[in-house]
Amino acid sequence: MRTAQATAAAVTAATTTALAALAAGHVASGAALRPAAGRPLPTEPRLTLHAVTAGDAAGGATAAATSSTAGRVTLTRALASLRPGVYGLAGDGTHAVVGPVVTSAPHTADTVVRRLERVTHGALEPGDKVWLTPQVHIGNPRTALGLDHADVSVPGELGSLPAWFVPGARDTWVIAVHGLGTTREHPMVVMEQLHRHRFPVLALAYRGDLGAPRPPDGLSHLGETEWRDLDAAIRYAVRYGAERVVLHGWSTGATMALRAATHSALRDRIAGIILDSPVLDWEATVRALAAARHVPGPLLPLAVRAAQGRTGLRPHQIRERADIRELRVPTLVVHGPGDTVAPWGLSRRFARTRPDLVTLHTVPDAPHGAMWNADPKGYEEAMRRFLTPFG
Repeated sequence: MRTAQATAAAVTAATTTALAALAAGHVASGAALRPAAGRPLPTEPRLTLHAVTAGDAAGGATAAATSSTAGRVTLTRALASLRPGVYGLAGDGTHAVVGPVVTSAPHTADTVVRRLERVTHGALEPGDKVWLTPQVHIGNPRTALGLDHADVSVPGELGSLPAWFVPGARDTWVIAVHGLGTTREHPMVVMEQLHRHRFPVLALAYRGDLGAPRPPDGLSHLGETEWRDLDAAIRYAVRYGAERVVLHGWSTGATMALRAATHSALRDRIAGIILDSPVLDWEATVRALAAARHVPGPLLPLAVRAAQGRTGLRPHQIRERADIRELRVPTLVVHGPGDTVAPWGLSRRFARTRPDLVTLHTVPDAPHGAMWNADPKGYEEAMRRFLTPFG
């Protein structure tokens, strides 16, 4: 009797442990499979806003739009708040734009002072919890940048996909695709440059985005199925006058661009691709996002297994090598060692594997999807050189 009871207890404990592990894997995988647009990735810390200095930029969106005098914000000192460059500063119901660290400004040892360029939505108040985001602009190309655009609808596999079209004189279009944790507002960081160089721009919202169809399972597939929406955007561009297209993708949008460049029926119309912080190994990204949610190391493989079970994703490495072998167009990869979501080492290997086509532009001190933010001038110069041949 005692042996039977002990066996039953052991089986129950093992079953309970297994179920708990599966549940933990399910929750952990959700960090990657259900990314919330407008919310920080789990790798991004929340910071306390300690002070907002006097300056017209601190007075709200209207004041900021007409101000020539920037203010300052004092934030919790952290690796994130010390990053170089220009970022959005988001909170619950607020959005602002902050520039570089102001090292000469008085501050305590546990705080950092950054230049406050403008407040675009809401009002900043001491005590607010905020985070840095690569989304510098909010709204649409007209309200954010003063660029005329059309709201268009791209016929997609699951239904109509909303997009912005900014016209230009060239017959090569740039199709821009955002990635994890951002929206089609993110590509507006490069729209002014593309407009100056007369490239038409199509910025796409795809399945799972606000206003776009919901994926059948409600989950992100990290670009592995979403690329078909980008394929639909290529068809749309060709139908409306594009002779060629350049695909510009961030994060999982870069995954979509790489898939389209090697699998689209219209890949002969793709003249080049720009990959910013590309997710080249979905398993590594799932592990990174789960770890950022404090999932214990031993459970990280379960997060990968749960993601695979929930989405049908297969081990990635074989297909990655196939994509690289099949690549036929010039490719600019913009990435850096500060990305903790998509390993930079894979981008370096990608560039080494195809030096005939791939140029790697390295950006230090930039988190995932924020290569432009860390070094706008360097990023735009790399883009200018890459796009020069595409008349």
